Amino acid sequence: MFSFDFPYRDIFTRRMLICMGTGFASGLPLYLLIQLVPAWLRLEGVSLATIGFIGLVLYPYSINFVWSPLLERYALPMLGHRRGWMLVIQIGLVLSIASLGLFDPSEQLAMIVAVAICIAFFSASQDIVLDAFRHEILESEGDLALGNTIHVQAYKISGLIPGSLGMSLIGVVSWQINCLIMAAAMSISILITLMLREPVPESVRPTRLYDAITRPFVEFFQRRQSVYQSIAVIAFMVTYKLGDNMATALATPFYIDLGFSTQQIGFIAKNAALWPSIFGGVVGALIVLKSGINKALWWFGGVQLISIFGYVWLSQAGADPWVLALVITGEYLGVGLGTTAYVAFIFRETSRLAVATQLAMFTALATLPRTVATSFSGVIVEAIGWTDFFYLSALLALPGMVLLTWVAPYRQSPDQAGRLAK
Repeated sequence: MFSFDFPYRDIFTRRMLICMGTGFASGLPLYLLIQLVPAWLRLEGVSLATIGFIGLVLYPYSINFVWSPLLERYALPMLGHRRGWMLVIQIGLVLSIASLGLFDPSEQLAMIVAVAICIAFFSASQDIVLDAFRHEILESEGDLALGNTIHVQAYKISGLIPGSLGMSLIGVVSWQINCLIMAAAMSISILITLMLREPVPESVRPTRLYDAITRPFVEFFQRRQSVYQSIAVIAFMVTYKLGDNMATALATPFYIDLGFSTQQIGFIAKNAALWPSIFGGVVGALIVLKSGINKALWWFGGVQLISIFGYVWLSQAGADPWVLALVITGEYLGVGLGTTAYVAFIFRETSRLAVATQLAMFTALATLPRTVATSFSGVIVEAIGWTDFFYLSALLALPGMVLLTWVAPYRQSPDQAGRLAK
């Protein structure tokens, strides 16, 4: 039973609200890059292959662990270690997003790509600091589970701003105004940062850059049974969500090619994706708490795999709004379930002795499938068509399921898994 004494209420009125704020700040710039910008470029006549290659701008999310030791070792002379970096990075995000609308895709595509790279770099850097901040304020395992669930749901809800509001504003206001509205929404994160208190970490931060660089990697390999087990964990983090990331990599251009209007996409597709995903996240969290992370990874991975075949149905049905709503609902219910177990697994594998860089490394591995899928999906679609592309996406979901045999055995008890992860 839960105890409703003062500390428990304090967690829900302060720490969990902070997790909502970190989720909002982290999700908005990413959804801007993967939803609103591709739709804008497609409507301006940019080819699918070009849009796919422009997806290479997302690679900072996959390599942010490279510069995370710098953010761990050094502090800015204001607001404290975490909050100082948060403020500077968020100001950079607001300015970059606002400037995105100053350029014409038909004549200044290179400048749009350059600004998108800046947004991705600032956003990936913000994730380093926000993840470490969240890990430091959530002290117990129960707090970590609940806080991360709230963070992920807020992360998804932030996608309504570029994915629903921004899409609906296309054709209603200019692209410059649209970007200014997105930048204004992002500026809320600055206010949140100024209102926070600097966390007091459990471990002493490294005093040398060398320690900040080497400690996370040494600890990761030493803590596991063998090098092969460590490699299996890394491979699993890369492949578990590869299939559904591939299937949704060019979702917005796919809907446009089927004949849906941007208003339909903004209302039907984005809402049909958001709310089932949130529902799946909440239900997934309850299942994880009851049955453990390992079993949840097996069950939810199966749901993710099956839901991809809905896109095959949609690719053959055409611009049918009801089919679109049903398919997206099923797909993102699987996404919500899978993400809950996946994030829980990542945090279970993270040591408190090397929070910032290990979380950056693990989340970078988690974003790698999405980045690769976005980069090359356009070329694949133009070569084999949408239907076969979704069959391929389902096939790519299998390696992660196979790796579960080694990294999260189905019959391993939660207590055994927890001991191995410490």
